[in-house]
Amino acid sequence: MCGYIEINGERPDPIMTQPSFEEFWQHLPVNEFNQYYPAFGQNPNRKIDMVIQEDGKIKRVKATWWFDCFDTSEGLMVGNRTTFNARNLASPFWKHALRNNRGIVFATGLGESKLVGKTKHQYYMQSDSIFALGALYQKFDNDQYSCAVITRDAHAKMEPYHDKAFPGFLPMQADFLKLWLDKSIARHPQIDQVLFEPKLYPTLHVQRVKTYKDKVAFKSTPMVTLQSDLLE
Repeated sequence: MCGYIEINGERPDPIMTQPSFEEFWQHLPVNEFNQYYPAFGQNPNRKIDMVIQEDGKIKRVKATWWFDCFDTSEGLMVGNRTTFNARNLASPFWKHALRNNRGIVFATGLGESKLVGKTKHQYYMQSDSIFALGALYQKFDNDQYSCAVITRDAHAKMEPYHDKAFPGFLPMQADFLKLWLDKSIARHPQIDQVLFEPKLYPTLHVQRVKTYKDKVAFKSTPMVTLQSDLLE
Protein backbone atom coordinates (compact mmCIF):
# COMPACT_ATOMS: atom_id res chain seq x y z
CA MET A 1 0.00 0.00 0.00
CA CYS A 2 1.19 3.48 -0.82
CA GLY A 3 -0.87 5.88 1.31
CA TYR A 4 1.16 9.08 1.32
CA ILE A 5 3.20 10.81 -1.39
CA GLU A 6 5.01 14.12 -1.47
CA ILE A 7 7.12 16.10 -3.90
CA ASN A 8 9.59 18.78 -2.96
CA GLY A 9 9.80 20.85 -6.12
CA GLU A 10 12.26 23.22 -4.46
CA ARG A 11 14.92 20.55 -4.57
CA PRO A 12 17.31 20.89 -7.53
CA ASP A 13 17.35 17.75 -9.63
CA PRO A 14 20.15 17.42 -12.20
CA ILE A 15 18.50 14.40 -13.85
CA MET A 16 15.18 16.13 -14.51
CA THR A 17 16.85 19.25 -15.89
CA GLN A 18 18.66 17.33 -18.62
CA PRO A 19 17.35 18.20 -22.12
CA SER A 20 15.76 14.77 -22.59
CA PHE A 21 13.50 15.42 -19.58
CA GLU A 22 12.46 18.93 -20.64
CA GLU A 23 8.88 17.89 -21.47
CA PHE A 24 8.45 16.46 -17.98
CA TRP A 25 10.29 19.17 -16.05
CA GLN A 26 8.00 21.93 -17.30
CA HIS A 27 4.99 20.09 -15.86
CA LEU A 28 6.40 19.50 -12.37
CA PRO A 29 5.45 21.70 -9.39
CA VAL A 30 8.81 23.49 -9.39
CA ASN A 31 9.37 25.64 -6.27
CA GLU A 32 6.41 23.95 -4.58
CA PHE A 33 6.13 21.44 -1.75
CA ASN A 34 3.04 19.26 -2.05
CA GLN A 35 1.69 16.47 0.13
CA TYR A 36 -0.88 13.99 -1.16
CA TYR A 37 -3.25 11.60 0.60
CA PRO A 38 -5.81 9.15 -0.84
CA ALA A 39 -9.48 10.15 -0.94
CA PHE A 40 -10.45 8.41 2.29
CA GLY A 41 -13.78 9.60 3.64
CA GLN A 42 -15.00 9.79 0.02
CA ASN A 43 -13.46 13.22 -0.40
CA PRO A 44 -13.04 13.90 -4.16
CA ASN A 45 -10.96 16.99 -3.39
CA ARG A 46 -8.06 14.85 -2.21
CA LYS A 47 -6.14 15.05 -5.42
CA ILE A 48 -2.65 14.25 -6.62
CA ASP A 49 -0.60 15.81 -9.41
CA MET A 50 -0.16 13.39 -12.28
CA VAL A 51 1.54 13.63 -15.66
CA ILE A 52 -0.31 12.11 -18.62
CA GLN A 53 -0.37 12.31 -22.41
CA GLU A 54 -3.37 13.74 -24.24
CA ASP A 55 -3.63 14.60 -27.93
CA GLY A 56 0.02 13.68 -28.32
CA LYS A 57 1.16 16.17 -25.69
CA ILE A 58 2.46 15.66 -22.17
CA LYS A 59 0.50 17.59 -19.54
CA ARG A 60 -0.02 17.77 -15.79
CA VAL A 61 -3.46 17.22 -14.29
CA LYS A 62 -4.90 16.96 -10.81
CA ALA A 63 -6.68 13.68 -10.19
CA THR A 64 -8.75 12.44 -7.28
CA TRP A 65 -6.52 9.82 -5.67
CA TRP A 66 -9.12 7.04 -5.81
CA PHE A 67 -9.81 5.30 -9.10
CA ASP A 68 -13.38 4.21 -8.32
CA CYS A 69 -15.20 7.49 -8.96
CA PHE A 70 -18.29 8.45 -10.92
CA ASP A 71 -19.61 11.67 -12.39
CA THR A 72 -22.78 13.32 -11.11
CA SER A 73 -24.58 16.60 -11.66
CA GLU A 74 -22.89 17.80 -8.46
CA GLY A 75 -19.42 16.81 -9.58
CA LEU A 76 -17.15 13.83 -9.11
CA MET A 77 -18.13 11.37 -6.39
CA VAL A 78 -15.94 8.70 -4.77
CA GLY A 79 -17.11 5.10 -4.83
CA ASN A 80 -16.94 2.50 -2.08
CA ARG A 81 -14.38 0.21 -3.69
CA THR A 82 -10.91 0.76 -2.20
CA THR A 83 -8.91 1.73 -5.28
CA PHE A 84 -6.24 4.27 -4.40
CA ASN A 85 -3.69 1.57 -5.31
CA ALA A 86 -3.80 -0.75 -8.33
CA ARG A 87 -2.13 -4.06 -7.53
CA ASN A 88 -3.85 -6.98 -9.22
CA LEU A 89 -3.25 -5.80 -12.77
CA ALA A 90 -4.57 -9.08 -14.19
CA SER A 91 -8.04 -8.07 -12.99
CA PRO A 92 -10.48 -6.92 -15.71
CA PHE A 93 -11.10 -3.89 -13.51
CA TRP A 94 -7.72 -2.42 -14.52
CA LYS A 95 -7.47 -3.76 -18.08
CA HIS A 96 -8.61 -0.67 -20.00
CA ALA A 97 -6.58 1.80 -17.95
CA LEU A 98 -3.45 -0.34 -18.11
CA ARG A 99 -3.64 -0.42 -21.90
CA ASN A 100 -4.84 3.11 -22.54
CA ASN A 101 -4.53 5.42 -19.54
CA ARG A 102 -1.10 5.16 -17.91
CA GLY A 103 0.14 8.14 -15.95
CA ILE A 104 3.15 9.14 -13.87
CA VAL A 105 3.28 10.53 -10.35
CA PHE A 106 6.60 12.24 -9.68
CA ALA A 107 7.66 12.31 -6.04
CA THR A 108 10.54 12.79 -3.64
CA GLY A 109 9.00 10.95 -0.68
CA LEU A 110 6.32 8.47 0.27
CA GLY A 111 4.82 6.77 3.31
CA GLU A 112 4.40 3.09 4.09
CA SER A 113 3.15 1.31 7.21
CA LYS A 114 3.32 -2.07 8.88
CA LEU A 115 1.48 -3.63 11.80
CA VAL A 116 4.05 -4.71 14.40
CA GLY A 117 2.24 -6.64 17.10
CA LYS A 118 -0.78 -4.46 17.72
CA THR A 119 0.93 -1.20 16.84
CA LYS A 120 0.87 0.42 13.42
CA HIS A 121 4.34 1.66 12.52
CA GLN A 122 4.52 4.44 9.94
CA TYR A 123 7.64 4.94 7.85
CA TYR A 124 8.59 8.03 5.90
CA MET A 125 10.77 7.26 2.89
CA GLN A 126 12.67 10.12 1.28
CA SER A 127 14.84 10.26 -1.81
CA ASP A 128 17.61 12.72 -2.59
CA SER A 129 16.14 13.18 -6.07
CA ILE A 130 12.84 12.96 -7.90
CA PHE A 131 11.53 9.49 -8.70
CA ALA A 132 8.60 8.21 -10.76
CA LEU A 133 5.63 6.05 -9.81
CA GLY A 134 3.31 4.38 -12.29
CA ALA A 135 -0.37 5.33 -12.14
CA LEU A 136 -3.61 4.39 -13.90
CA TYR A 137 -6.37 6.91 -14.46
CA GLN A 138 -9.73 7.60 -15.98
CA LYS A 139 -11.09 10.84 -17.34
CA PHE A 140 -14.54 12.34 -16.79
CA ASP A 141 -16.35 15.38 -18.15
CA ASN A 142 -15.06 18.88 -17.49
CA ASP A 143 -11.44 17.70 -17.36
CA GLN A 144 -11.93 15.73 -14.16
CA TYR A 145 -9.72 12.72 -13.44
CA SER A 146 -9.39 9.93 -10.91
CA CYS A 147 -6.38 7.68 -10.48
CA ALA A 148 -4.67 4.86 -8.62
CA VAL A 149 -0.97 4.42 -7.93
CA ILE A 150 0.34 1.06 -9.11
CA THR A 151 1.73 -1.33 -6.51
CA ARG A 152 3.42 -4.67 -6.99
CA ASP A 153 4.15 -7.69 -4.79
CA ALA A 154 6.37 -7.15 -1.78
CA HIS A 155 10.06 -6.38 -2.35
CA ALA A 156 12.71 -7.86 -0.04
CA LYS A 157 14.17 -4.46 0.87
CA MET A 158 10.75 -3.05 1.75
CA GLU A 159 9.39 -5.99 3.71
CA PRO A 160 10.57 -4.66 7.11
CA TYR A 161 8.40 -1.59 6.49
CA HIS A 162 5.53 -2.96 4.42
CA ASP A 163 5.32 -6.65 3.58
CA LYS A 164 2.18 -6.80 1.47
CA ALA A 165 2.93 -4.56 -1.52
CA PHE A 166 5.63 -2.48 -3.16
CA PRO A 167 5.22 0.90 -4.91
CA GLY A 168 5.31 0.62 -8.70
CA PHE A 169 8.50 2.57 -9.35
CA LEU A 170 9.38 3.45 -12.94
CA PRO A 171 12.92 3.88 -14.28
CA MET A 172 13.97 7.51 -14.56
CA GLN A 173 14.74 7.28 -18.25
CA ALA A 174 13.06 9.83 -20.48
CA ASP A 175 12.61 7.38 -23.37
CA PHE A 176 10.90 4.85 -21.12
CA LEU A 177 8.63 7.44 -19.48
CA LYS A 178 7.49 8.62 -22.92
CA LEU A 179 6.87 5.01 -23.92
CA TRP A 180 4.87 4.49 -20.72
CA LEU A 181 2.63 7.47 -21.49
CA ASP A 182 2.17 6.69 -25.18
CA LYS A 183 -1.55 6.03 -25.66
CA SER A 184 -0.91 4.31 -28.99
CA ILE A 185 0.99 1.49 -27.24
CA ALA A 186 -1.25 -0.92 -25.34
CA ARG A 187 1.54 -3.34 -24.42
CA HIS A 188 5.30 -3.37 -24.79
CA PRO A 189 8.05 -5.74 -23.56
CA GLN A 190 9.77 -2.91 -21.67
CA ILE A 191 6.55 -2.03 -19.87
CA ASP A 192 5.91 -5.68 -19.01
CA GLN A 193 9.43 -6.02 -17.62
CA VAL A 194 9.03 -2.98 -15.35
CA LEU A 195 5.66 -4.19 -14.10
CA PHE A 196 6.42 -7.86 -13.61
CA GLU A 197 10.07 -7.61 -12.58
CA PRO A 198 9.72 -4.61 -10.26
CA LYS A 199 12.80 -2.84 -8.92
CA LEU A 200 13.63 -0.24 -6.33
CA TYR A 201 14.91 2.45 -8.67
CA PRO A 202 15.51 5.31 -6.18
CA THR A 203 17.65 5.16 -3.06
CA LEU A 204 15.36 5.82 -0.08
CA HIS A 205 16.15 7.04 3.44
CA VAL A 206 13.65 5.42 5.81
CA GLN A 207 12.62 6.81 9.18
CA ARG A 208 9.83 5.70 11.48
CA VAL A 209 7.63 8.73 12.20
CA LYS A 210 4.60 9.61 14.27
CA THR A 211 2.81 11.14 11.26
CA TYR A 212 3.76 11.60 7.63
CA LYS A 213 2.72 15.24 7.70
CA ASP A 214 4.93 16.38 10.57
CA LYS A 215 7.61 13.67 10.25
CA VAL A 216 8.45 13.61 13.96
CA ALA A 217 10.93 10.75 14.20
CA PHE A 218 11.06 8.06 16.86
CA LYS A 219 14.49 8.59 18.40
CA SER A 220 14.69 4.91 19.29
CA THR A 221 14.45 3.99 15.60
CA PRO A 222 17.46 5.08 13.54
CA MET A 223 17.24 6.09 9.90
CA VAL A 224 17.98 3.30 7.42
CA THR A 225 19.03 3.74 3.80
CA LEU A 226 17.60 1.40 1.16
CA GLN A 227 20.04 1.38 -1.73
CA SER A 228 18.70 1.45 -5.27
CA ASP A 229 18.70 -1.91 -7.01
CA LEU A 230 20.57 -0.20 -9.85
CA LEU A 231 23.60 0.31 -7.61
CA GLU A 232 24.05 -3.38 -6.88
